[in-house]
Amino acid sequence: MLNISPNSINEDFNQEDYSSLKLVNSKVSGKVFKKIMSYSFVIVLVFMFLPWTQNIRGDGYITTLDPKQRPQTIHSVIAGRIEKWYVNEGDYVSKGDTIVYITEIKDQYFDPRLLERTKAQLDAKSSSFDSYQEKIDALQRQIDVKEQNRKLKFQQNTNKLQQAKFKYTSDSMDLKAAEINYQIAEKQAERMDELYKDGLRSLTDAENRRNKLQEAKAKMIAAENKFRSSKNEVINARVEITSTDATYRDEISKAESELYAAMSAKFDTETEVNKLSNQLSNYQVRSSYYYITAPQDGQITKAIQVGLGETIKEGTPLVSIMPSNSELTVAMYVEPIDLPLVQNGEHVRIQFDGWPAIVFSGWPNTSYGTFGGVVVAIDRFISDNGKFRVLVAPDPNDHPWPDALRIGGGTNNMLLLNDVPVWYEIWRQVNGFPPEFYKINKTNPQNLDQKEK
Repeated sequence: MLNISPNSINEDFNQEDYSSLKLVNSKVSGKVFKKIMSYSFVIVLVFMFLPWTQNIRGDGYITTLDPKQRPQTIHSVIAGRIEKWYVNEGDYVSKGDTIVYITEIKDQYFDPRLLERTKAQLDAKSSSFDSYQEKIDALQRQIDVKEQNRKLKFQQNTNKLQQAKFKYTSDSMDLKAAEINYQIAEKQAERMDELYKDGLRSLTDAENRRNKLQEAKAKMIAAENKFRSSKNEVINARVEITSTDATYRDEISKAESELYAAMSAKFDTETEVNKLSNQLSNYQVRSSYYYITAPQDGQITKAIQVGLGETIKEGTPLVSIMPSNSELTVAMYVEPIDLPLVQNGEHVRIQFDGWPAIVFSGWPNTSYGTFGGVVVAIDRFISDNGKFRVLVAPDPNDHPWPDALRIGGGTNNMLLLNDVPVWYEIWRQVNGFPPEFYKINKTNPQNLDQKEK
């Protein structure tokens, strides 16, 4: 009884007749409770000293390290109209397999003989280019011949001038001799006149001497005329040299002008040939884009553009493809406060969505359904979700990851750190301290807080 009232009723009835009152008064429940509490305390105390693996939890998803192994979208390089589909969603394709065929929608490419006609224009311009080249060669030969003729004519006129100079020298000497003869004849005539006056010579002798004087004078005048003619020949030879050289230079200049005009036309034609060659190459390459092909082996996951006759622009996505034989990795996200604890080579336990698992975060060895991984890369910049991305590859020393995994699937990850007692982990969590990531350096016991690198 509770004995709340001061008036006792124990003497009014026999408590042994009631089993419940008998059990309360026997104090058995108190003994059992004490035993339970004692055993629980011992169990909790032992539990507190069990090893606990510190870890950093983070969600993530399945991806690949190699960008070309990630899901990709195939785009149309040119604008066109969908004419025919060669694949269905879910089909596996090999590299180079045709996915869709498109046709032109721009009027400048409608001509079915566009390549043939462009090739004909290119051939015509190439022939024109060759013709200009032949004209240039002919003008160059003509210039060479004129230059050679100019040199020969100059040599000829130089020789003629030299001959005129020699004749000028000879005629000047003849004129000098005629002048001397005239002077002698004049003196002889004067002496003859004096002798005739003195009666020493006859009139006939005096007249003969005057006649010889006239003959000497005539010879002197003739020599002077010849000398002046030779002088004119020298002047004419010099003028002819200058005139002939100027004539040939004028002809050469005209030929060079025609040569430069032909070269200019040749360069213009060469520019047009290059433009047509470039245009023809563009047309040929463009025609290869009518058939959209698979860039690598994979599976068609989704047709973005559907139907026939639908027009598309340049860069329009057509289908998405998932490459085959991808090397899977996990991209997990950790808080910025935990980033200094993450290093390449750290071990990670991964739980994939869709694979049942029993997880004990502090005892990874007792967990079931988790798979091992190793940190291979850490982003140097923060992601849009305010966390840092860490890439995890399969652990070669652990069980292989399931074959049925697909890129994009979700994961729950545990980045494993050091082993500490359970009581220490509880104390750390209560105080909000970071996980233990220091390791004792056994080679130098004094440096007990050296950080593991």
